Amino acid sequence: MDNRQLIERFYNAFQKLDYKTMQGCYGEHPVFNDPVFGIIEGDEVKAMWEMLCKSAKDFSLSFSNIELLDEEYATCNWTARYTFSKTGRKVENYIKAYMRIQNGKITEHTDFFKFWKWSKQALGASGWLLGWSNFLKRKVRINALRNLERFMNKG
Repeated sequence: MDNRQLIERFYNAFQKLDYKTMQGCYGEHPVFNDPVFGIIEGDEVKAMWEMLCKSAKDFSLSFSNIELLDEEYATCNWTARYTFSKTGRKVENYIKAYMRIQNGKITEHTDFFKFWKWSKQALGASGWLLGWSNFLKRKVRINALRNLERFMNKG
């Protein structure tokens, strides 16, 4: 499987909320980074996708623009539409993914999106007023990591 096929496999699985296939696309000790979770590694990455897939509500995903930058690095765009479970608010998040692929597996994955734009949709007034601030970013990250830890401890 080439790198383009791996990325397609990952996002096709995500469209179906098939976290097991998504997890299988990662190497032994992957590193993930995004504005909500920050940097997480290894089993945390795989557990995060399982948690997000299992809790998804009104979820749809599209992806496009897969670009292979060289033998290891690739980018693509993806859009997630869902209901944010904590507030019941609709979110449409536009994300740019950056991936490093080694030996047919994703070893590094960074998702970039505008936190303020996401927080306005997901959190409403508090996101609108404070989404630009490090205070709210830290609070969201602490909650996300706490939820991930609870999820992993249940399993």
